[in-house]
Amino acid sequence: MSKTIVVATLSHRAPIRLLGGFLTLRELRNSGAAFSIGTSVTVVFTLIALGVIVAILRTARRLRSIPWAVTLGLLLGGAAGNLGDRLLRSPGFLRGHVVDWIQLPHWPVFNVADSCIVCGGILAVLLAARGISIDGTRHAAASPAGGSPAGGSAAAGLAESAPGEAGPRDEPPGPRSALDGTRPVPDRPSPPGLPGEGRP
Repeated sequence: MSKTIVVATLSHRAPIRLLGGFLTLRELRNSGAAFSIGTSVTVVFTLIALGVIVAILRTARRLRSIPWAVTLGLLLGGAAGNLGDRLLRSPGFLRGHVVDWIQLPHWPVFNVADSCIVCGGILAVLLAARGISIDGTRHAAASPAGGSPAGGSAAAGLAESAPGEAGPRDEPPGPRSALDGTRPVPDRPSPPGLPGEGRP
């Protein structure tokens, strides 16, 4: 819609300067990609745009994330906006020139579709860096060396004895023999004797 308005109103008039010259509206036809790169291979960029649109539509079937929905929407809208120029505008099918009309100081002329593609690309990088998947899930960080999530749980498990086995922790404290390490059997008290009898 913006390109249709620009072609209808700016095709045969001088550029319009706004905001003290910071923003200029002018119609410019671009046969290449962004920054007028590859002006002689317009058909290649057209096929690339078609491939991007097909890939986004196929990926959208797994879409369960609002941030990714916004990101893919920007990329899809930008690619489709410029693809329409490639298919329908002169000089011919698959070779049409893209309408650019926004000019900033020290920056090439661009359009809304270009802005959508750039913003969508930046959002895609940020979402991928944060580990957010298209289905809305987050990638959990794996524990180091395949260990258990709790840092000390593995060591604590090794310190425990297996069920049914007596380990060092199962032994009650007590003196050990100096020779073989076994614990002496304590003396049992003698039964009380009869009145008047002494104890051995």
